Amino acid sequence: MDTTQIEKLFTRADGSYAFARWGRPIAPIAFGVEEETLTIIKGGLEAVCLAAGHHMAETDPELGSNFMVFFFRDWDELPAVKDLDRMIPDLVPLVERLKAADANQYRIFRFDEDGAIKACFVFLRMDEHLSAVSADVLVLSQVVQSMVLWSDTAFQDSSALAVVGDKTILKPEISTLLRAAYDPVMPGAASDASHALRLAARMGQLN
Repeated sequence: MDTTQIEKLFTRADGSYAFARWGRPIAPIAFGVEEETLTIIKGGLEAVCLAAGHHMAETDPELGSNFMVFFFRDWDELPAVKDLDRMIPDLVPLVERLKAADANQYRIFRFDEDGAIKACFVFLRMDEHLSAVSADVLVLSQVVQSMVLWSDTAFQDSSALAVVGDKTILKPEISTLLRAAYDPVMPGAASDASHALRLAARMGQLN
Protein backbone atom coordinates (compact mmCIF):
# COMPACT_ATOMS: atom_id res chain seq x y z
CA MET A 1 0.00 0.00 0.00
CA ASP A 2 1.29 3.46 -0.84
CA THR A 3 0.81 6.62 1.24
CA THR A 4 -2.19 7.78 -0.80
CA GLN A 5 -4.02 4.49 -0.24
CA ILE A 6 -3.27 4.57 3.48
CA GLU A 7 -4.32 8.20 3.82
CA LYS A 8 -7.63 7.43 2.12
CA LEU A 9 -8.43 4.78 4.75
CA PHE A 10 -8.33 7.41 7.49
CA THR A 11 -9.69 10.44 5.63
CA ARG A 12 -13.35 10.99 6.41
CA ALA A 13 -16.02 12.09 3.96
CA ASP A 14 -15.66 15.67 5.22
CA GLY A 15 -11.96 15.65 4.28
CA SER A 16 -10.56 15.44 7.82
CA TYR A 17 -7.88 12.93 8.77
CA ALA A 18 -8.67 10.93 11.91
CA PHE A 19 -6.82 7.93 13.30
CA ALA A 20 -6.95 6.18 16.66
CA ARG A 21 -5.92 2.77 17.95
CA TRP A 22 -6.67 0.99 21.19
CA GLY A 23 -4.65 2.33 24.09
CA ARG A 24 -5.46 -0.57 26.41
CA PRO A 25 -6.03 -4.34 26.18
CA ILE A 26 -9.37 -5.37 24.71
CA ALA A 27 -11.83 -7.10 27.06
CA PRO A 28 -14.82 -8.34 25.01
CA ILE A 29 -18.37 -9.34 25.85
CA ALA A 30 -21.34 -10.19 23.61
CA PHE A 31 -25.08 -9.90 24.16
CA GLY A 32 -27.89 -11.73 22.42
CA VAL A 33 -25.90 -14.79 21.34
CA GLU A 34 -24.94 -18.22 22.61
CA GLU A 35 -21.65 -18.88 24.39
CA GLU A 36 -20.38 -20.49 21.18
CA THR A 37 -20.58 -17.16 19.36
CA LEU A 38 -18.75 -15.39 22.17
CA THR A 39 -15.98 -17.97 21.72
CA ILE A 40 -15.87 -17.10 18.00
CA ILE A 41 -15.67 -13.39 18.85
CA LYS A 42 -12.78 -13.97 21.26
CA GLY A 43 -11.06 -16.14 18.65
CA GLY A 44 -11.44 -13.44 15.99
CA LEU A 45 -10.10 -10.82 18.38
CA GLU A 46 -7.16 -13.00 19.33
CA ALA A 47 -6.25 -13.54 15.67
CA VAL A 48 -6.43 -9.84 14.76
CA CYS A 49 -4.69 -8.71 17.96
CA LEU A 50 -1.90 -11.19 17.21
CA ALA A 51 -1.58 -9.75 13.71
CA ALA A 52 -1.55 -6.19 15.05
CA GLY A 53 0.73 -6.87 18.01
CA HIS A 54 -1.95 -5.79 20.49
CA HIS A 55 -3.29 -7.53 23.60
CA MET A 56 -6.51 -8.83 25.14
CA ALA A 57 -7.61 -9.08 28.76
CA GLU A 58 -10.35 -10.77 30.74
CA THR A 59 -11.49 -7.47 32.21
CA ASP A 60 -10.80 -3.76 31.90
CA PRO A 61 -10.03 -2.17 35.30
CA GLU A 62 -12.14 0.90 34.51
CA LEU A 63 -15.01 -0.48 32.45
CA GLY A 64 -15.09 -4.21 33.11
CA SER A 65 -15.67 -4.97 29.42
CA ASN A 66 -14.60 -2.38 26.86
CA PHE A 67 -15.57 -4.15 23.62
CA MET A 68 -19.30 -4.84 23.64
CA VAL A 69 -21.08 -6.56 20.75
CA PHE A 70 -24.88 -6.56 20.65
CA PHE A 71 -26.80 -8.96 18.39
CA PHE A 72 -30.55 -8.35 17.93
CA ARG A 73 -33.40 -8.48 15.42
CA ASP A 74 -34.88 -5.01 15.76
CA TRP A 75 -33.39 -1.62 16.68
CA ASP A 76 -36.25 -1.09 19.14
CA GLU A 77 -34.70 -3.75 21.36
CA LEU A 78 -31.76 -1.50 22.27
CA PRO A 79 -33.54 1.10 24.44
CA ALA A 80 -34.84 -1.79 26.55
CA VAL A 81 -31.31 -2.93 27.47
CA LYS A 82 -30.70 -2.02 31.10
CA ASP A 83 -28.35 0.95 31.62
CA LEU A 84 -27.38 1.11 27.93
CA ASP A 85 -28.70 4.67 27.75
CA ARG A 86 -26.15 5.57 30.44
CA MET A 87 -23.30 4.30 28.25
CA ILE A 88 -24.74 5.63 24.97
CA PRO A 89 -26.00 9.21 25.31
CA ASP A 90 -29.04 10.06 23.16
CA LEU A 91 -29.68 6.37 22.54
CA VAL A 92 -33.33 6.78 21.53
CA PRO A 93 -32.66 9.46 18.85
CA LEU A 94 -29.77 7.34 17.56
CA VAL A 95 -32.05 4.30 17.26
CA GLU A 96 -34.60 6.36 15.35
CA ARG A 97 -31.93 7.54 12.89
CA LEU A 98 -30.67 3.99 12.36
CA LYS A 99 -34.21 2.72 11.80
CA ALA A 100 -34.85 5.48 9.27
CA ALA A 101 -31.66 4.55 7.43
CA ASP A 102 -32.57 0.84 7.54
CA ALA A 103 -29.07 0.23 8.94
CA ASN A 104 -28.02 -3.25 9.99
CA GLN A 105 -24.84 -2.30 11.86
CA TYR A 106 -23.31 0.58 13.77
CA ARG A 107 -20.18 1.19 15.85
CA ILE A 108 -19.53 3.73 18.56
CA PHE A 109 -16.06 4.46 19.94
CA ARG A 110 -15.05 6.07 23.22
CA PHE A 111 -11.61 7.61 23.66
CA ASP A 112 -9.06 8.24 26.40
CA GLU A 113 -7.77 11.74 27.13
CA ASP A 114 -4.89 11.19 24.70
CA GLY A 115 -7.30 10.23 21.92
CA ALA A 116 -6.66 6.47 21.94
CA ILE A 117 -9.62 4.10 21.86
CA LYS A 118 -10.80 2.99 25.29
CA ALA A 119 -14.12 1.34 24.36
CA CYS A 120 -16.13 0.20 21.35
CA PHE A 121 -19.81 -0.69 21.10
CA VAL A 122 -20.85 -2.76 18.07
CA PHE A 123 -24.54 -3.09 17.20
CA LEU A 124 -25.62 -5.76 14.71
CA ARG A 125 -29.22 -6.00 13.57
CA MET A 126 -29.39 -9.51 12.22
CA ASP A 127 -31.42 -8.91 9.08
CA GLU A 128 -31.43 -11.30 6.11
CA HIS A 129 -28.13 -9.92 4.85
CA LEU A 130 -26.12 -10.30 8.06
CA SER A 131 -27.85 -13.60 8.88
CA ALA A 132 -26.60 -14.99 5.56
CA VAL A 133 -22.97 -14.35 6.58
CA SER A 134 -21.18 -17.09 8.51
CA ALA A 135 -20.44 -16.27 12.14
CA ASP A 136 -16.66 -16.38 11.76
CA VAL A 137 -16.66 -14.07 8.72
CA LEU A 138 -19.08 -11.63 10.36
CA VAL A 139 -16.98 -11.54 13.52
CA LEU A 140 -13.69 -11.10 11.66
CA SER A 141 -15.17 -8.23 9.66
CA GLN A 142 -16.45 -6.46 12.78
CA VAL A 143 -13.21 -6.98 14.70
CA VAL A 144 -11.11 -5.51 11.89
CA GLN A 145 -13.38 -2.47 11.66
CA SER A 146 -13.09 -1.99 15.43
CA MET A 147 -9.30 -2.29 15.78
CA VAL A 148 -8.64 1.29 14.67
CA LEU A 149 -10.73 4.32 13.83
CA TRP A 150 -11.08 3.92 10.07
CA SER A 151 -12.60 6.49 7.75
CA ASP A 152 -16.37 6.37 7.43
CA THR A 153 -15.78 5.56 3.75
CA ALA A 154 -13.06 2.93 4.24
CA PHE A 155 -13.74 -0.46 2.62
CA GLN A 156 -16.71 0.82 0.62
CA ASP A 157 -15.01 -0.23 -2.59
CA SER A 158 -12.74 -2.99 -1.31
CA SER A 159 -13.11 -5.36 1.64
CA ALA A 160 -10.47 -5.75 4.35
CA LEU A 161 -10.94 -9.50 4.01
CA ALA A 162 -9.95 -11.99 1.32
CA VAL A 163 -11.08 -15.52 0.51
CA VAL A 164 -8.28 -18.09 0.21
CA GLY A 165 -9.58 -21.53 -0.64
CA ASP A 166 -12.42 -22.19 1.78
CA LYS A 167 -11.16 -19.69 4.37
CA THR A 168 -11.75 -15.96 4.81
CA ILE A 169 -8.68 -14.13 6.11
CA LEU A 170 -7.49 -10.63 6.80
CA LYS A 171 -5.81 -9.21 3.69
CA PRO A 172 -2.02 -9.26 4.18
CA GLU A 173 -1.70 -5.53 3.47
CA ILE A 174 -4.35 -4.70 6.09
CA SER A 175 -2.61 -6.99 8.58
CA THR A 176 0.69 -5.21 7.94
CA LEU A 177 -1.02 -1.81 8.23
CA LEU A 178 -2.44 -2.76 11.63
CA ARG A 179 0.95 -3.97 12.84
CA ALA A 180 2.47 -0.66 11.72
CA ALA A 181 -0.33 1.27 13.44
CA TYR A 182 0.27 -0.58 16.70
CA ASP A 183 4.04 -0.17 16.61
CA PRO A 184 5.05 1.38 19.98
CA VAL A 185 6.80 4.26 18.22
CA MET A 186 3.55 5.32 16.55
CA PRO A 187 1.02 7.60 18.28
CA GLY A 188 -2.23 6.32 19.75
CA ALA A 189 -4.16 8.97 17.81
CA ALA A 190 -3.46 11.38 14.95
CA SER A 191 -5.33 14.10 13.10
CA ASP A 192 -2.70 15.12 10.55
CA ALA A 193 -2.30 13.33 7.22
CA SER A 194 1.48 13.18 7.74
CA HIS A 195 0.63 10.23 9.97
CA ALA A 196 -0.06 8.23 6.79
CA LEU A 197 3.52 8.86 5.68
CA ARG A 198 4.79 7.40 8.95
CA LEU A 199 2.51 4.38 8.57
CA ALA A 200 3.80 3.79 5.05
CA ALA A 201 7.39 3.96 6.30
CA ARG A 202 6.67 1.47 9.10
CA MET A 203 4.96 -0.89 6.66
CA GLY A 204 8.01 -0.73 4.42
CA GLN A 205 10.18 -1.83 7.32
CA LEU A 206 7.84 -4.67 8.23
CA ASN A 207 7.62 -6.10 4.69
